[in-house]
Amino acid sequence: MTSPNPSPASKSFTHQDLARLKKYLSDNLLRALEMEGVPAGDRSAFVRKNIIQIYEQTKLRLPDDLRKQIFDQVLDDLLGYGPIQSLLDDPEVSEIMVNGPKKIFVEKNGKLSKSSVTFDDDDHVIRVIERIILPLGRRVDFDSPTVDARLPDGSRVNAVVRPVAIDGPSITIRKFRKDKLQAEDLINFGSLTRQMADFLQACVKARFNIIISGGTGSGKTTLLNVMSGFIPENERIITIEDAAELQLQQDHVMRMETKPANTDGQHSVTIRDLVKNSLRMRPDRIVVGEVRGGEALDMLQAMNTGHDGSLTTVHANTPRDAMSRIETLVLMAGMDLPLKVVRQQISSAVDLIVQQTRLKDGQRKVTAVTEVAGMEGDIIVLTDIFKFNQTGVTEDGKVLGEVNATGIRPNFTPRLEAAGFKLSADIFAPKASAQNTRR
Repeated sequence: MTSPNPSPASKSFTHQDLARLKKYLSDNLLRALEMEGVPAGDRSAFVRKNIIQIYEQTKLRLPDDLRKQIFDQVLDDLLGYGPIQSLLDDPEVSEIMVNGPKKIFVEKNGKLSKSSVTFDDDDHVIRVIERIILPLGRRVDFDSPTVDARLPDGSRVNAVVRPVAIDGPSITIRKFRKDKLQAEDLINFGSLTRQMADFLQACVKARFNIIISGGTGSGKTTLLNVMSGFIPENERIITIEDAAELQLQQDHVMRMETKPANTDGQHSVTIRDLVKNSLRMRPDRIVVGEVRGGEALDMLQAMNTGHDGSLTTVHANTPRDAMSRIETLVLMAGMDLPLKVVRQQISSAVDLIVQQTRLKDGQRKVTAVTEVAGMEGDIIVLTDIFKFNQTGVTEDGKVLGEVNATGIRPNFTPRLEAAGFKLSADIFAPKASAQNTRR
């Protein structure tokens, strides 16, 4: 083994010295792993043991804290995901955003901040991307510069490389919660009220078709996880996602995930393909992580032909925007349908829209629960059952306000009662005067 020959112990170590030492340790450990043919399950113990021996051969005497820092970085590179491993291990970090090798941002408690960790260069970032995607059989390169993937713990990953990523490779990771949230947790967080939770639970159990609407990072998937927990144990559930991240606890769950095209651009399996296939699998419930294309038409048709109780999410900032978004997605299916027919399909298929919002101060909150009340002429009628009213903002930027019932009982109340759910009038009683909101 060739010594990195950095400065002697009496001299302070420069950044270049430490970089050479890290490379020396990594290269020799990789060579040892290849020569010994160490099985994947034994790699961690082998690396931790041999890194000490290789370091001692350098005759260097780094301070204990600096040596530990170097060892940790080498171990993260060889066994984990490089510099971002420490962020993945931090329970307070919910999202990690790598904007090139030297700019890494994190979200903690709804707030964005710049991290002190960095990559060495673009190649370092790409090595981490490849470590994430290779076990999944996915690829990212000049011809296919974007990729969606997931970590073994279920965290959602998106990566973008050059030429699309102008300032260097990008990684965005939405971390997976190891503890599955329950409705009670959302109530304690202030995301839901008790009345809303009871109402939504009744709607799910009564097999209503529900769309969760919200912007990026608003918490749609978390809410979908919580609401899917209301589905009875004796029902067969089919889940369909781009990257599997739903955490359904029921026993009879069949999970499906899309597949990207191969290097020839063929043999992809899309959300739409999976929605169509799920109809042949005797589902009691179909749960689609997100509709973002022509599969919206297949989903509506499924809802309208006996597959009640379906759940999905859509990107939109208000319930009305959600309806417009679904109209657009249905038209993307390539069917030449009049807009009125599309709206009739939507109004007859969808029972409820639950609007999830990330407020300016980072709070994630259900800001509207809205009934799809039918058609008036060419317009879909939406009626708010619960609505968030913002009353102000504190000096430190915290948004003030509360969710309140509007006082309107939904038109589908008889269907709820027929399914065995006679909800108390208190659920729909506003705490203060609430206007009848019909849009």
